[in-house]
Amino acid sequence: MSIKSRIKIILSALIITIGLDQYTKYLATEHLMERLGGYSWFNGFFRLIYAENEGAFLSMGSESTGWLKYLGLYIFPVILLLGLFWYLLKNQSLTKSQILALSLVLGGGISNIFDRLLYGKVVDFMIMGFEKLKTGVFNIADVAIMSGLFLLIFSRKPQEPAPEAEQSIEAKTETAGDLGKENS
Repeated sequence: MSIKSRIKIILSALIITIGLDQYTKYLATEHLMERLGGYSWFNGFFRLIYAENEGAFLSMGSESTGWLKYLGLYIFPVILLLGLFWYLLKNQSLTKSQILALSLVLGGGISNIFDRLLYGKVVDFMIMGFEKLKTGVFNIADVAIMSGLFLLIFSRKPQEPAPEAEQSIEAKTETAGDLGKENS
């Protein structure tokens, strides 16, 4: 795939993911921040509520302080995202679906780290589940990351059979053909 095609896929996914995430976070801030209890659908299975997350996934690291918090919530994620972007541009063996999947992960990561760097927190606003069995509060960037990982799992290249396996199949075919001739 040409670098131009690769960049089109990456930029399209980034623009859509980051744009949608930032817009929905804005809407959540404008319409959910003051509404206690948020909104609920399907007997409470899906809810929109306003939450601020000063940590990473499921608020991990929010209680950290000093250099450890700075390293774990700012420096390390930025390095990972830069590495993922470089990998997307340089790895020529990636399929289109793998490029899209990793671009969704990249877009979600960029959008969340942008908020963390700019505001010191990430706005989350969706939660799913019943009573004790429910998700943590999440946002569109988190959905993009999880969708990208899910797509990546199912976008593996079909593996070519090993040369020994091909020879074994050919040998079995020849043997079966020979048996057919003997019975005639």
